[in-house]
Amino acid sequence: MVERSQGQVYTEPYDQLVIATGARPRTLALPGQDAAGVFTLTTIPDALAIRDWIEHERPRHAVVVGGGYIGLEATESLVVRGIPTTLIEQAPQIMSTLDPEMAHLVANAIEKAGVELRLQDRITQLHIQQGRIQSISVGDDVLPADLLIFAPGIEPNSDLAREAGIALGVANAIHVDETLHTSAPNVWAAGDCAETFHLVTRRPAWIPLGTTANKQGRICGQNVAGDAYRFPGVVGTAITKFLDLEIARTGLNEREAQQAGITYATATIRSTTRSGYYPGSAPITVKLLAERGSGRLLGGQIVGGVGAGKRIDTLAVALHAGLDVEAFQWFDLAYAPPFSPVWDPVLIAARQLARTI
Repeated sequence: MVERSQGQVYTEPYDQLVIATGARPRTLALPGQDAAGVFTLTTIPDALAIRDWIEHERPRHAVVVGGGYIGLEATESLVVRGIPTTLIEQAPQIMSTLDPEMAHLVANAIEKAGVELRLQDRITQLHIQQGRIQSISVGDDVLPADLLIFAPGIEPNSDLAREAGIALGVANAIHVDETLHTSAPNVWAAGDCAETFHLVTRRPAWIPLGTTANKQGRICGQNVAGDAYRFPGVVGTAITKFLDLEIARTGLNEREAQQAGITYATATIRSTTRSGYYPGSAPITVKLLAERGSGRLLGGQIVGGVGAGKRIDTLAVALHAGLDVEAFQWFDLAYAPPFSPVWDPVLIAARQLARTI
């Protein structure tokens, strides 16, 4: 180990060792990434640095690279500040955790807000003048950009474990058992550097979310202290928003179900967040997946107005319980016109899906 302040190499003994090195941002490796006005957004200090740049430099056009959660939230912040913005994503859709038709609803909202959305595109060159970003090349186009934010996603920061000969697993995350113990004696791992267990597929998975990392850290700490707690697993529940549009998902999407070799059916419904006649009612789209034959609920996605997103928690509970759609469609959910229609949208979707299983 190198102690940076003194430059000395020394050995540190331990009884128990916890690896909690988190994740690191993927890089695009373009010349000029160290220029003024170019930022990688991963941490709160990154966000504060971008805010300071905006307040002092008053950029006239921003470009965000990456259409995931962080890229979406960065784009929202720029729109709120009135900065003309372009969002670039290499994939055919933004929000890869959603199915394409659900992601399309988000894309429509982004473009409606005035953002130029460029899918299946990538930056090929940064144009720097006097040490500052001025514009970028995207294919044959040159776009103005005096603020460039990279949010290209993350990967497990597992190099330390790999160099120590510790086994890696899904997506090169550190392989752990139910107690969060690694393949090395007295060495544990938790958080975004480590695998987790997916309750729907019943397989190891890498799902880097703050909720998962926090729970793993708690259990890991208890076990290091001598307990024998087991991390039960997750279903991949996540939520975000863009302006007034709420976006949530849990369990498996279609691509993930196919990768797991699960035969499934889907149902997608459109409803309202409140009784249709009640002021403030907004559109909501709910998509559910269930296993053919057994009817086991596999996952769900929700895109809609204010009040839509947190409905995903109802689906997450059903997934944790291993319920099928036949049982779920009869959940006794609260109703009053300011909060939902008589039949909540998630129950309407379940009822429709139950007919196809």
